[in-house]
Amino acid sequence: MGPIALFDKSFLQSVSVDESVWFDHFFLAVICPIFYVETLADLAKEPSKRGPPEIIVREIAQKFPEMGGSPCVFHNEMCINDLLGYHVPMDGRVPRPGACAVKSGTIFDQSSEEIAFQRWQRGQFHEVERLSAANWRHQLASLDLTVFAKELRTLGIDGKTCKSLEQARDLARSVVTGRDKVHSRLAFAAQVFQAPSQVHPRILAAWTQAGQPTLDTFAPYAAFVLSIEVFFQFALAAGLIAAERPSNRTDIAYLFYLPFSTIFVSSDNLHRRCAHLFMRRNQEFVWGIDLKAALKEMNADFLKLPESERDKGIIGFGRSPPEGNLVATLWDRYMRKGYREAPNRKRDPERDAELLRKLKSFTKQPTLSPEEAAAQQEDEMLSIQRRVSRKRGSWWQVPKDLPDDPKDDSGAGV
Repeated sequence: MGPIALFDKSFLQSVSVDESVWFDHFFLAVICPIFYVETLADLAKEPSKRGPPEIIVREIAQKFPEMGGSPCVFHNEMCINDLLGYHVPMDGRVPRPGACAVKSGTIFDQSSEEIAFQRWQRGQFHEVERLSAANWRHQLASLDLTVFAKELRTLGIDGKTCKSLEQARDLARSVVTGRDKVHSRLAFAAQVFQAPSQVHPRILAAWTQAGQPTLDTFAPYAAFVLSIEVFFQFALAAGLIAAERPSNRTDIAYLFYLPFSTIFVSSDNLHRRCAHLFMRRNQEFVWGIDLKAALKEMNADFLKLPESERDKGIIGFGRSPPEGNLVATLWDRYMRKGYREAPNRKRDPERDAELLRKLKSFTKQPTLSPEEAAAQQEDEMLSIQRRVSRKRGSWWQVPKDLPDDPKDDSGAGV
Protein backbone atom coordinates (compact mmCIF):
# COMPACT_ATOMS: atom_id res chain seq x y z
CA MET A 1 0.00 0.00 0.00
CA GLY A 2 1.48 3.31 -1.08
CA PRO A 3 0.30 6.80 -2.03
CA ILE A 4 -3.47 7.20 -2.44
CA ALA A 5 -4.04 7.27 -6.20
CA LEU A 6 -7.16 8.39 -8.03
CA PHE A 7 -7.07 6.93 -11.55
CA ASP A 8 -9.24 7.13 -14.63
CA LYS A 9 -10.37 4.51 -17.13
CA SER A 10 -7.90 5.68 -19.79
CA PHE A 11 -4.98 4.75 -17.53
CA LEU A 12 -6.24 1.34 -16.48
CA GLN A 13 -7.07 0.42 -20.07
CA SER A 14 -3.55 1.33 -21.15
CA VAL A 15 -1.70 -1.03 -18.80
CA SER A 16 -1.26 -4.77 -19.10
CA VAL A 17 -2.55 -7.17 -16.46
CA ASP A 18 1.00 -7.57 -15.09
CA GLU A 19 1.45 -3.80 -14.89
CA SER A 20 -1.94 -3.43 -13.16
CA VAL A 21 -0.78 -5.88 -10.48
CA TRP A 22 2.07 -3.55 -9.53
CA PHE A 23 -0.16 -0.47 -9.62
CA ASP A 24 -2.53 -2.25 -7.25
CA HIS A 25 0.35 -3.37 -5.02
CA PHE A 26 2.24 -0.09 -4.70
CA PHE A 27 -0.70 2.33 -4.55
CA LEU A 28 -3.95 2.59 -2.63
CA ALA A 29 -6.27 3.07 -5.60
CA VAL A 30 -9.38 5.23 -5.32
CA ILE A 31 -12.14 3.58 -7.36
CA CYS A 32 -14.48 6.47 -8.01
CA PRO A 33 -18.01 5.93 -9.39
CA ILE A 34 -17.11 7.71 -12.64
CA PHE A 35 -14.74 4.86 -13.49
CA TYR A 36 -17.54 2.40 -12.78
CA VAL A 37 -19.98 4.41 -14.96
CA GLU A 38 -17.52 4.63 -17.85
CA THR A 39 -16.67 0.94 -17.71
CA LEU A 40 -20.29 -0.21 -17.61
CA ALA A 41 -21.20 2.24 -20.39
CA ASP A 42 -18.98 0.18 -22.69
CA LEU A 43 -21.56 -2.61 -22.49
CA ALA A 44 -23.97 -0.46 -24.48
CA LYS A 45 -21.51 0.06 -27.33
CA GLU A 46 -21.53 -1.74 -30.66
CA PRO A 47 -18.98 -4.51 -31.23
CA SER A 48 -15.62 -3.20 -32.44
CA LYS A 49 -12.42 -4.63 -33.91
CA ARG A 50 -11.46 -5.62 -30.37
CA GLY A 51 -14.56 -7.76 -30.07
CA PRO A 52 -17.99 -7.56 -28.40
CA PRO A 53 -18.40 -5.02 -25.55
CA GLU A 54 -18.57 -7.77 -22.93
CA ILE A 55 -15.01 -8.80 -23.83
CA ILE A 56 -13.75 -5.21 -23.49
CA VAL A 57 -15.37 -4.78 -20.08
CA ARG A 58 -14.02 -8.13 -18.95
CA GLU A 59 -10.50 -7.04 -19.96
CA ILE A 60 -10.83 -3.89 -17.85
CA ALA A 61 -12.20 -5.91 -14.93
CA GLN A 62 -9.15 -8.19 -15.04
CA LYS A 63 -7.06 -5.13 -14.06
CA PHE A 64 -9.38 -3.89 -11.30
CA PRO A 65 -7.41 -2.98 -8.11
CA GLU A 66 -8.36 -5.61 -5.54
CA MET A 67 -5.47 -5.67 -3.06
CA GLY A 68 -5.65 -2.07 -1.86
CA GLY A 69 -8.41 -0.46 -3.92
CA SER A 70 -11.04 1.55 -2.08
CA PRO A 71 -14.41 2.40 -3.66
CA CYS A 72 -15.68 5.94 -3.07
CA VAL A 73 -19.19 7.22 -2.37
CA PHE A 74 -20.95 8.95 -5.31
CA HIS A 75 -20.26 12.69 -5.22
CA ASN A 76 -23.90 13.82 -5.43
CA GLU A 77 -24.71 11.86 -2.29
CA MET A 78 -21.76 13.40 -0.44
CA CYS A 79 -22.65 16.92 -1.62
CA ILE A 80 -26.26 16.68 -0.41
CA ASN A 81 -25.08 15.31 2.95
CA ASP A 82 -22.54 18.14 3.13
CA LEU A 83 -25.34 20.68 2.63
CA LEU A 84 -27.23 18.96 5.46
CA GLY A 85 -24.27 19.42 7.79
CA TYR A 86 -22.74 15.94 7.49
CA HIS A 87 -19.28 16.84 6.26
CA VAL A 88 -16.71 14.64 4.57
CA PRO A 89 -12.93 14.98 5.21
CA MET A 90 -11.03 16.48 2.27
CA ASP A 91 -7.51 15.58 3.35
CA GLY A 92 -6.86 12.44 1.29
CA ARG A 93 -9.01 9.97 3.24
CA VAL A 94 -11.35 7.94 1.03
CA PRO A 95 -15.06 8.07 2.01
CA ARG A 96 -15.79 4.39 1.53
CA PRO A 97 -19.39 3.12 1.33
CA GLY A 98 -20.84 0.24 3.33
CA ALA A 99 -19.61 1.09 6.83
CA CYS A 100 -21.14 -0.85 9.71
CA ALA A 101 -20.40 0.52 13.16
CA VAL A 102 -19.79 -2.05 15.89
CA LYS A 103 -18.52 -1.73 19.42
CA SER A 104 -15.01 -0.23 19.32
CA GLY A 105 -14.75 -0.01 15.53
CA THR A 106 -16.06 -0.15 11.97
CA ILE A 107 -16.52 -3.03 9.53
CA PHE A 108 -16.56 -2.54 5.78
CA ASP A 109 -18.03 -5.36 3.72
CA GLN A 110 -17.13 -5.68 0.07
CA SER A 111 -18.86 -2.93 -1.89
CA SER A 112 -21.31 -3.74 -4.67
CA GLU A 113 -18.77 -2.31 -7.14
CA GLU A 114 -16.02 -4.68 -5.97
CA ILE A 115 -18.34 -7.68 -6.20
CA ALA A 116 -19.49 -6.57 -9.65
CA PHE A 117 -15.96 -6.30 -11.02
CA GLN A 118 -15.18 -9.80 -9.72
CA ARG A 119 -18.17 -11.14 -11.63
CA TRP A 120 -17.22 -9.15 -14.71
CA GLN A 121 -13.86 -10.90 -14.63
CA ARG A 122 -15.84 -14.09 -15.23
CA GLY A 123 -18.02 -12.47 -17.89
CA GLN A 124 -21.12 -12.25 -15.67
CA PHE A 125 -23.17 -9.05 -15.96
CA HIS A 126 -26.39 -8.15 -14.13
CA GLU A 127 -29.11 -5.83 -15.39
CA VAL A 128 -29.28 -4.00 -12.04
CA GLU A 129 -25.71 -2.77 -12.57
CA ARG A 130 -26.60 -1.39 -15.98
CA LEU A 131 -29.54 0.44 -14.40
CA SER A 132 -27.40 1.86 -11.57
CA ALA A 133 -24.78 3.14 -13.97
CA ALA A 134 -27.52 4.58 -16.21
CA ASN A 135 -28.88 6.50 -13.21
CA TRP A 136 -25.45 7.92 -12.41
CA ARG A 137 -24.93 8.86 -16.06
CA HIS A 138 -28.31 10.59 -16.04
CA GLN A 139 -27.34 12.63 -12.98
CA LEU A 140 -24.09 13.64 -14.67
CA ALA A 141 -25.78 14.65 -17.93
CA SER A 142 -29.10 16.08 -16.71
CA LEU A 143 -27.81 19.53 -15.75
CA ASP A 144 -29.96 22.13 -17.56
CA LEU A 145 -27.31 24.46 -18.97
CA THR A 146 -29.85 27.18 -19.76
CA VAL A 147 -31.05 27.30 -16.15
CA PHE A 148 -27.44 26.96 -14.98
CA ALA A 149 -26.36 30.05 -16.96
CA LYS A 150 -29.44 32.01 -15.82
CA GLU A 151 -28.68 31.31 -12.15
CA LEU A 152 -25.08 32.45 -12.61
CA ARG A 153 -26.23 35.70 -14.24
CA THR A 154 -28.52 36.23 -11.24
CA LEU A 155 -25.40 36.07 -9.09
CA GLY A 156 -23.75 38.64 -11.39
CA ILE A 157 -21.27 36.24 -12.98
CA ASP A 158 -20.68 35.56 -16.67
CA GLY A 159 -17.83 33.34 -17.80
CA LYS A 160 -17.91 34.09 -21.53
CA THR A 161 -15.09 36.61 -21.22
CA CYS A 162 -12.64 34.10 -19.72
CA LYS A 163 -9.29 34.12 -21.49
CA SER A 164 -7.68 31.17 -19.73
CA LEU A 165 -8.52 28.10 -17.69
CA GLU A 166 -6.97 29.78 -14.65
CA GLN A 167 -9.35 32.73 -15.04
CA ALA A 168 -12.30 30.36 -15.42
CA ARG A 169 -11.19 28.61 -12.20
CA ASP A 170 -10.91 31.91 -10.31
CA LEU A 171 -14.35 33.07 -11.46
CA ALA A 172 -15.82 29.71 -10.47
CA ARG A 173 -14.30 29.99 -7.01
CA SER A 174 -15.88 33.42 -6.60
CA VAL A 175 -19.28 31.73 -7.02
CA VAL A 176 -18.77 29.59 -3.91
CA THR A 177 -16.89 32.14 -1.80
CA GLY A 178 -19.08 35.18 -2.49
CA ARG A 179 -20.38 36.94 0.61
CA ASP A 180 -23.41 38.46 -1.08
CA LYS A 181 -26.61 36.56 -1.91
CA VAL A 182 -25.37 33.57 0.08
CA HIS A 183 -28.90 32.18 0.35
CA SER A 184 -29.16 32.22 -3.47
CA ARG A 185 -25.81 30.47 -3.78
CA LEU A 186 -26.99 27.81 -1.35
CA ALA A 187 -30.20 27.29 -3.35
CA PHE A 188 -28.14 27.12 -6.55
CA ALA A 189 -25.98 24.35 -5.06
CA ALA A 190 -29.04 22.37 -3.96
CA GLN A 191 -30.41 22.65 -7.49
CA VAL A 192 -27.18 21.55 -9.18
CA PHE A 193 -26.88 18.50 -6.91
CA GLN A 194 -30.55 17.61 -7.44
CA ALA A 195 -31.30 17.62 -3.72
CA PRO A 196 -34.86 16.32 -3.22
CA SER A 197 -37.31 19.13 -2.46
CA GLN A 198 -38.21 17.57 0.88
CA VAL A 199 -34.66 18.12 2.20
CA HIS A 200 -34.47 21.80 1.18
CA PRO A 201 -35.93 22.99 4.53
CA ARG A 202 -33.37 20.86 6.38
CA ILE A 203 -30.53 22.35 4.32
CA LEU A 204 -31.77 25.85 5.11
CA ALA A 205 -32.11 24.99 8.80
CA ALA A 206 -28.58 23.57 8.95
CA TRP A 207 -27.18 26.68 7.25
CA THR A 208 -29.10 28.99 9.58
CA GLN A 209 -27.96 27.07 12.65
CA ALA A 210 -24.35 27.39 11.43
CA GLY A 211 -24.72 31.18 11.37
CA GLN A 212 -25.43 31.62 7.64
CA PRO A 213 -21.75 31.43 6.53
CA THR A 214 -20.51 31.50 2.95
CA LEU A 215 -21.09 28.33 0.95
CA ASP A 216 -17.45 27.23 1.01
CA THR A 217 -17.36 27.56 4.80
CA PHE A 218 -20.70 25.85 5.37
CA ALA A 219 -20.31 22.94 2.93
CA PRO A 220 -16.66 22.69 1.77
CA TYR A 221 -17.02 19.58 -0.39
CA ALA A 222 -20.26 20.71 -2.05
CA ALA A 223 -18.57 24.06 -2.76
CA PHE A 224 -15.54 22.29 -4.23
CA VAL A 225 -17.65 20.20 -6.62
CA LEU A 226 -19.81 23.20 -7.55
CA SER A 227 -16.70 25.24 -8.37
CA ILE A 228 -15.63 22.52 -10.85
CA GLU A 229 -19.11 22.42 -12.40
CA VAL A 230 -19.09 26.22 -12.84
CA PHE A 231 -15.51 26.16 -14.13
CA PHE A 232 -16.44 23.59 -16.74
CA GLN A 233 -19.41 25.62 -17.97
CA PHE A 234 -17.30 28.80 -18.12
CA ALA A 235 -14.56 26.98 -20.04
CA LEU A 236 -17.12 25.61 -22.50
CA ALA A 237 -18.72 29.04 -23.02
CA ALA A 238 -15.33 30.63 -23.62
CA GLY A 239 -14.20 27.89 -26.01
CA LEU A 240 -11.38 26.81 -23.70
CA ILE A 241 -12.76 23.25 -23.62
CA ALA A 242 -14.27 21.68 -26.72
CA ALA A 243 -18.05 21.43 -26.54
CA GLU A 244 -18.10 18.92 -29.42
CA ARG A 245 -16.63 16.08 -27.34
CA PRO A 246 -19.46 14.60 -25.22
CA SER A 247 -17.05 12.56 -23.10
CA ASN A 248 -15.62 15.78 -21.63
CA ARG A 249 -18.69 16.00 -19.37
CA THR A 250 -17.89 12.63 -17.81
CA ASP A 251 -14.14 13.18 -17.78
CA ILE A 252 -14.36 16.43 -15.81
CA ALA A 253 -16.36 14.60 -13.12
CA TYR A 254 -13.24 12.66 -12.09
CA LEU A 255 -11.98 15.92 -10.58
CA PHE A 256 -14.82 15.81 -8.03
CA TYR A 257 -12.86 13.04 -6.27
CA LEU A 258 -9.49 14.82 -6.07
CA PRO A 259 -9.84 15.64 -2.34
CA PHE A 260 -9.71 11.93 -1.55
CA SER A 261 -6.31 11.24 -3.12
CA THR A 262 -2.64 12.13 -3.05
CA ILE A 263 -2.00 11.71 -6.76
CA PHE A 264 -4.25 11.60 -9.82
CA VAL A 265 -3.16 9.27 -12.63
CA SER A 266 -4.64 9.81 -16.08
CA SER A 267 -3.76 9.58 -19.76
CA ASP A 268 -6.49 12.06 -20.69
CA ASN A 269 -5.48 15.48 -22.04
CA LEU A 270 -8.45 17.25 -20.40
CA HIS A 271 -7.28 15.98 -17.02
CA ARG A 272 -3.71 16.99 -17.81
CA ARG A 273 -4.85 20.55 -18.54
CA CYS A 274 -7.31 20.99 -15.68
CA ALA A 275 -6.58 18.74 -12.70
CA HIS A 276 -3.75 20.81 -11.22
CA LEU A 277 -6.09 23.82 -10.98
CA PHE A 278 -8.06 22.10 -8.20
CA MET A 279 -5.33 20.23 -6.33
CA ARG A 280 -3.92 20.90 -2.89
CA ARG A 281 -0.25 21.79 -2.61
CA ASN A 282 0.53 18.29 -1.37
CA GLN A 283 -1.09 16.63 -4.40
CA GLU A 284 0.30 15.79 -7.83
CA PHE A 285 -0.96 14.95 -11.30
CA VAL A 286 0.86 11.97 -12.84
CA TRP A 287 0.74 11.45 -16.58
CA GLY A 288 -0.57 7.93 -17.13
CA ILE A 289 1.78 7.19 -20.02
CA ASP A 290 4.79 7.89 -17.78
CA LEU A 291 3.47 5.69 -14.96
CA LYS A 292 2.69 2.87 -17.40
CA ALA A 293 6.31 2.98 -18.62
CA ALA A 294 7.53 2.83 -15.02
CA LEU A 295 5.27 -0.13 -14.20
CA LYS A 296 6.43 -1.93 -17.35
CA GLU A 297 10.08 -1.43 -16.41
CA MET A 298 9.40 -2.58 -12.84
CA ASN A 299 7.58 -5.67 -14.04
CA ALA A 300 10.51 -6.62 -16.26
CA ASP A 301 12.93 -6.21 -13.33
CA PHE A 302 10.88 -8.37 -10.98
CA LEU A 303 10.50 -11.07 -13.65
CA LYS A 304 14.28 -11.54 -13.44
CA LEU A 305 13.91 -12.92 -9.91
CA PRO A 306 14.28 -16.69 -9.57
CA GLU A 307 11.04 -18.63 -9.63
CA SER A 308 11.53 -19.74 -6.03
CA GLU A 309 11.45 -16.08 -4.97
CA ARG A 310 8.45 -15.20 -7.14
CA ASP A 311 6.54 -18.16 -5.69
CA LYS A 312 6.56 -16.34 -2.32
CA GLY A 313 3.99 -13.95 -3.77
CA ILE A 314 4.42 -10.23 -4.30
CA ILE A 315 3.40 -9.56 -0.70
CA GLY A 316 6.52 -11.51 0.27
CA PHE A 317 9.22 -9.96 -1.92
CA GLY A 318 7.74 -6.71 -3.25
CA ARG A 319 7.94 -4.65 -0.06
CA SER A 320 9.03 -1.43 -1.79
CA PRO A 321 9.48 -0.25 -5.39
CA PRO A 322 12.96 -0.48 -6.98
CA GLU A 323 15.05 2.67 -6.76
CA GLY A 324 15.33 4.88 -9.83
CA ASN A 325 11.75 4.22 -10.90
CA LEU A 326 8.91 6.80 -11.05
CA VAL A 327 6.96 4.66 -8.57
CA ALA A 328 9.88 4.88 -6.12
CA THR A 329 10.03 8.66 -6.66
CA LEU A 330 6.36 8.96 -5.72
CA TRP A 331 6.88 6.74 -2.67
CA ASP A 332 9.85 8.85 -1.56
CA ARG A 333 7.72 11.97 -1.94
CA TYR A 334 4.55 10.82 -0.19
CA MET A 335 5.38 7.87 2.07
CA ARG A 336 6.90 8.01 5.53
CA LYS A 337 10.66 8.40 5.73
CA GLY A 338 12.75 5.28 6.11
CA TYR A 339 10.27 2.84 4.61
CA ARG A 340 13.06 1.07 2.74
CA GLU A 341 15.13 0.52 5.89
CA ALA A 342 12.25 -0.83 7.98
CA PRO A 343 13.15 -4.40 9.00
CA ASN A 344 10.93 -7.26 7.92
CA ARG A 345 8.94 -8.41 10.96
CA LYS A 346 9.50 -12.08 11.67
CA ARG A 347 6.32 -14.10 11.58
CA ASP A 348 5.11 -15.38 14.93
CA PRO A 349 2.52 -18.14 14.40
CA GLU A 350 1.08 -17.70 17.89
CA ARG A 351 0.75 -13.94 17.52
CA ASP A 352 -0.77 -14.35 14.04
CA ALA A 353 -3.30 -16.86 15.37
CA GLU A 354 -4.26 -14.51 18.22
CA LEU A 355 -4.68 -11.59 15.78
CA LEU A 356 -6.87 -13.74 13.54
CA ARG A 357 -8.97 -14.80 16.53
CA LYS A 358 -9.48 -11.17 17.58
CA LEU A 359 -10.36 -10.15 14.04
CA LYS A 360 -12.97 -12.90 13.66
CA SER A 361 -14.47 -11.99 17.00
CA PHE A 362 -14.54 -8.32 16.02
CA THR A 363 -16.34 -8.95 12.71
CA LYS A 364 -19.05 -11.06 14.38
CA GLN A 365 -20.23 -8.23 16.63
CA PRO A 366 -23.77 -6.87 16.21
CA THR A 367 -24.18 -3.60 14.32
CA LEU A 368 -24.77 -0.52 16.46
CA SER A 369 -27.81 1.71 16.03
CA PRO A 370 -27.19 5.19 14.49
CA GLU A 371 -27.51 6.74 17.97
CA GLU A 372 -25.01 4.29 19.47
CA ALA A 373 -22.59 4.80 16.58
CA ALA A 374 -22.78 8.60 16.95
CA ALA A 375 -21.98 8.31 20.65
CA GLN A 376 -18.90 6.17 20.01
CA GLN A 377 -15.78 8.23 20.59
CA GLU A 378 -13.12 6.62 18.42
CA ASP A 379 -12.50 3.45 16.41
CA GLU A 380 -10.09 1.01 18.02
CA MET A 381 -10.21 -1.40 15.09
CA LEU A 382 -11.10 -1.33 11.41
CA SER A 383 -11.96 -4.31 9.21
CA ILE A 384 -12.17 -4.20 5.40
CA GLN A 385 -13.25 -7.37 3.66
CA ARG A 386 -11.61 -8.17 0.31
CA ARG A 387 -11.43 -11.08 -2.10
CA VAL A 388 -8.01 -11.30 -3.71
CA SER A 389 -7.07 -13.44 -6.71
CA ARG A 390 -4.29 -15.88 -5.87
CA LYS A 391 -2.62 -15.21 -9.21
CA ARG A 392 -3.01 -12.41 -11.75
CA GLY A 393 -1.07 -12.42 -14.99
CA SER A 394 2.45 -13.64 -14.26
CA TRP A 395 2.25 -13.04 -10.53
CA TRP A 396 1.29 -14.91 -7.42
CA GLN A 397 -0.19 -12.20 -5.22
CA VAL A 398 -0.05 -14.45 -2.17
CA PRO A 399 2.39 -17.32 -1.53
CA LYS A 400 1.91 -20.08 -4.09
CA ASP A 401 1.65 -22.71 -1.35
CA LEU A 402 -0.97 -20.79 0.65
CA PRO A 403 -3.92 -23.17 1.25
CA ASP A 404 -7.22 -22.43 -0.45
CA ASP A 405 -10.05 -20.96 1.58
CA PRO A 406 -12.37 -23.95 2.10
CA LYS A 407 -15.40 -21.59 2.10
CA ASP A 408 -14.53 -20.20 -1.35
CA ASP A 409 -16.15 -22.13 -4.18
CA SER A 410 -15.52 -19.56 -6.91
CA GLY A 411 -11.91 -20.46 -7.54
CA ALA A 412 -11.23 -16.76 -7.84
CA GLY A 413 -9.41 -15.84 -4.68
CA VAL A 414 -8.49 -16.26 -1.06
